[in-house]
Amino acid sequence: MTVSKHEAANAAIDHGVHTDPAALDELTEAARHERTEVGTDGAVAGYRPGRTLRLGVELRRQLRRRRTQLVLGFVVVLPFILVLAFEIGQASPNRRSGGFVDLATASAPNFVVLALFVAGGFLLPTIVALFFGDTIASEASWSSLKYLLAIPVPRHRVLRQKAIASGLLSVLALVLLPVVSLVAGLLWYGAGDAISPTGDSIPFGKSLVVIVLATVFVVIQLAWVAGLALLLSVSTDAPLGAVGGTVLVAILSQILDQITALGTLRNYLPTHYSYAWMDLIATDIDWSQIAAGVLSAVIYGTVLTLLAARRFSTKDITS
Repeated sequence: MTVSKHEAANAAIDHGVHTDPAALDELTEAARHERTEVGTDGAVAGYRPGRTLRLGVELRRQLRRRRTQLVLGFVVVLPFILVLAFEIGQASPNRRSGGFVDLATASAPNFVVLALFVAGGFLLPTIVALFFGDTIASEASWSSLKYLLAIPVPRHRVLRQKAIASGLLSVLALVLLPVVSLVAGLLWYGAGDAISPTGDSIPFGKSLVVIVLATVFVVIQLAWVAGLALLLSVSTDAPLGAVGGTVLVAILSQILDQITALGTLRNYLPTHYSYAWMDLIATDIDWSQIAAGVLSAVIYGTVLTLLAARRFSTKDITS
């Protein structure tokens, strides 16, 4: 049964909608020329999943967010806060012996070691948890996730692109800390040898290699934090819950790691090898703890990330 445009106009008027017949002609003509072909996969012809949610767009979007700017800004300022603390306080008069805090002003490399030491327990895991825990949960809290998927952007691509963007921002923050600390250390304490608490002296050139390796280890070791935060992010619509839950697990793991009664069970805690990079600050490096830390982080990170991907692929998106 064919309905003329005049009948359609009259029907629209009867239902309280006043439509211009000329507009109906334009819409009919536009619909006639609209591409309705579909590809072999059932998608509209011309649709390319790879063109949706480009990584550059997501990165620029995340960099414009206030929380990203505040985090990166704080990482830049932290080394100078530490310098100010040493300038105001009383630094150790013997800069060739003592712990990492006592040796912090011995040289620029020692100052970098201190920055990684004080930030490694809480700040750095929190930064990674913030970037990964907020990535999907924030979209859900803004009720924009369902519209993003309706574009349509495939679920696996949404998770992958956002995880990559979060990973790049996390690496940026983790690398920024030792770089800025090195610059601050050079300005205040000079390019001397790195001194370990055991008395080993490492030349400045070699100490730079040690700093790079330590930073790489820290990035890898925090993979478990990224995986857990991503899993919680796809499991809740509350970004604070995902971030806070990850940080609480990290704190709990550190507390349990201090209980010697657990014995060798502590080796299975994700934070047990957090400071294994300190073994690099020696003339004779013991790689056993470093290798164990890398293996532990990779296993935890891989398993948690796969669980996050599975959870997101089957989750009922309502927000």
